[in-house]
Amino acid sequence: MENGLTERRRRSQRDYGLAFKLRVVGEVEKGELTYKQSQKKYGIQGCSTVLTWLRKYGTLDWSIPGNHSMSHKEQTPEQSIKELEAALQQEQLKTKLLNTVIDIAEKQYGMVIRKKSSPRQQSNSSKQDS
Repeated sequence: MENGLTERRRRSQRDYGLAFKLRVVGEVEKGELTYKQSQKKYGIQGCSTVLTWLRKYGTLDWSIPGNHSMSHKEQTPEQSIKELEAALQQEQLKTKLLNTVIDIAEKQYGMVIRKKSSPRQQSNSSKQDS
Protein backbone atom coordinates (compact mmCIF):
# COMPACT_ATOMS: atom_id res chain seq x y z
CA MET A 1 0.00 0.00 0.00
CA GLU A 2 1.35 3.37 -1.05
CA ASN A 3 -0.06 6.75 -0.08
CA GLY A 4 -2.92 5.08 1.82
CA LEU A 5 -4.33 3.49 -1.35
CA THR A 6 -5.21 -0.18 -1.32
CA GLU A 7 -3.85 -2.34 -4.11
CA ARG A 8 -6.33 -4.11 -6.36
CA ARG A 9 -5.80 -7.83 -6.60
CA ARG A 10 -6.20 -9.18 -10.12
CA ARG A 11 -9.04 -11.65 -10.31
CA SER A 12 -9.69 -14.47 -12.72
CA GLN A 13 -13.10 -15.64 -13.92
CA ARG A 14 -12.90 -18.45 -11.40
CA ASP A 15 -12.93 -15.90 -8.58
CA TYR A 16 -16.47 -14.83 -9.44
CA GLY A 17 -19.38 -16.94 -8.25
CA LEU A 18 -22.06 -18.24 -10.58
CA ALA A 19 -24.76 -16.12 -8.92
CA PHE A 20 -22.69 -12.97 -9.49
CA LYS A 21 -22.04 -13.88 -13.13
CA LEU A 22 -25.75 -14.53 -13.73
CA ARG A 23 -26.68 -11.21 -12.10
CA VAL A 24 -24.26 -9.32 -14.36
CA VAL A 25 -25.51 -11.19 -17.45
CA GLY A 26 -29.12 -10.46 -16.46
CA GLU A 27 -28.44 -6.74 -16.05
CA VAL A 28 -26.76 -6.54 -19.45
CA GLU A 29 -29.43 -8.55 -21.27
CA LYS A 30 -32.23 -6.51 -19.69
CA GLY A 31 -30.55 -3.38 -21.03
CA GLU A 32 -29.88 -1.91 -17.60
CA LEU A 33 -26.13 -1.73 -18.36
CA THR A 34 -23.87 -2.29 -21.33
CA TYR A 35 -21.21 -4.94 -20.84
CA LYS A 36 -18.59 -2.18 -20.55
CA GLN A 37 -20.64 -0.36 -17.91
CA SER A 38 -20.98 -3.58 -15.92
CA GLN A 39 -17.21 -4.06 -16.07
CA LYS A 40 -16.70 -0.59 -14.63
CA LYS A 41 -19.50 -0.87 -12.05
CA TYR A 42 -18.24 -4.16 -10.61
CA GLY A 43 -14.50 -3.63 -11.19
CA ILE A 44 -14.19 -6.53 -13.62
CA GLN A 45 -10.76 -6.10 -15.17
CA GLY A 46 -10.79 -8.44 -18.16
CA CYS A 47 -11.89 -6.83 -21.43
CA SER A 48 -13.81 -9.89 -22.56
CA THR A 49 -14.82 -11.39 -19.22
CA VAL A 50 -18.43 -10.16 -19.33
CA LEU A 51 -18.73 -11.06 -23.02
CA THR A 52 -17.57 -14.58 -22.19
CA TRP A 53 -20.24 -14.80 -19.48
CA LEU A 54 -22.87 -13.51 -21.92
CA ARG A 55 -21.95 -16.20 -24.44
CA LYS A 56 -21.87 -18.91 -21.79
CA TYR A 57 -24.85 -18.01 -19.56
CA GLY A 58 -26.93 -15.54 -21.59
CA THR A 59 -30.09 -16.12 -23.56
CA LEU A 60 -29.14 -13.90 -26.53
CA ASP A 61 -26.99 -15.08 -29.43
CA TRP A 62 -23.68 -13.26 -28.88
CA SER A 63 -21.86 -15.23 -31.57
CA ILE A 64 -23.23 -13.00 -34.36
CA PRO A 65 -21.32 -9.68 -34.60
CA GLY A 66 -23.59 -6.66 -34.29
CA ASN A 67 -26.45 -8.68 -32.81
CA HIS A 68 -25.73 -7.59 -29.26
CA SER A 69 -28.98 -5.83 -28.54
CA MET A 70 -32.47 -7.07 -27.97
CA SER A 71 -35.09 -6.52 -30.63
CA HIS A 72 -37.98 -4.17 -29.91
CA LYS A 73 -40.27 -7.17 -29.37
CA GLU A 74 -38.05 -8.42 -26.53
CA GLN A 75 -37.82 -5.05 -24.78
CA THR A 76 -39.65 -4.45 -21.56
CA PRO A 77 -41.98 -1.43 -21.43
CA GLU A 78 -39.46 0.33 -19.18
CA GLN A 79 -36.70 -0.16 -21.77
CA SER A 80 -38.95 1.11 -24.56
CA ILE A 81 -39.81 4.19 -22.49
CA LYS A 82 -36.11 4.88 -21.79
CA GLU A 83 -35.30 4.53 -25.50
CA LEU A 84 -38.16 6.82 -26.51
CA GLU A 85 -37.24 9.40 -23.86
CA ALA A 86 -33.65 9.45 -25.13
CA ALA A 87 -34.85 9.88 -28.72
CA LEU A 88 -37.20 12.69 -27.64
CA GLN A 89 -34.39 14.46 -25.80
CA GLN A 90 -32.17 14.16 -28.89
CA GLU A 91 -34.89 15.63 -31.12
CA GLN A 92 -35.49 18.49 -28.64
CA LEU A 93 -31.77 19.32 -28.77
CA LYS A 94 -31.84 19.30 -32.57
CA THR A 95 -34.88 21.60 -32.58
CA LYS A 96 -33.20 24.00 -30.16
CA LEU A 97 -30.06 24.05 -32.31
CA LEU A 98 -32.01 24.68 -35.52
CA ASN A 99 -34.05 27.47 -33.90
CA THR A 100 -30.83 29.10 -32.65
CA VAL A 101 -29.28 28.92 -36.13
CA ILE A 102 -32.42 30.45 -37.66
CA ASP A 103 -32.47 33.23 -35.03
CA ILE A 104 -28.83 34.07 -35.75
CA ALA A 105 -29.38 34.03 -39.52
CA GLU A 106 -32.43 36.29 -39.22
CA LYS A 107 -30.51 38.78 -37.05
CA GLN A 108 -27.28 38.83 -39.05
CA TYR A 109 -28.75 38.86 -42.54
CA GLY A 110 -32.03 40.68 -41.85
CA MET A 111 -33.95 37.84 -43.48
CA VAL A 112 -37.30 36.41 -42.48
CA ILE A 113 -36.86 32.66 -42.53
CA ARG A 114 -39.79 31.54 -40.42
CA LYS A 115 -43.15 31.83 -42.10
CA LYS A 116 -45.44 33.92 -39.95
CA SER A 117 -48.94 32.48 -39.85
CA SER A 118 -51.82 34.94 -39.84
CA PRO A 119 -54.64 34.59 -37.29
CA ARG A 120 -57.12 34.18 -40.18
CA GLN A 121 -55.27 31.08 -41.45
CA GLN A 122 -55.31 29.55 -37.98
CA SER A 123 -59.03 30.12 -37.52
CA ASN A 124 -59.79 28.63 -40.95
CA SER A 125 -57.83 25.51 -40.19
CA SER A 126 -59.53 25.11 -36.81
CA LYS A 127 -62.96 25.40 -38.45
CA GLN A 128 -62.01 22.70 -40.97
CA ASP A 129 -61.05 20.34 -38.15
CA SER A 130 -64.51 20.65 -36.54
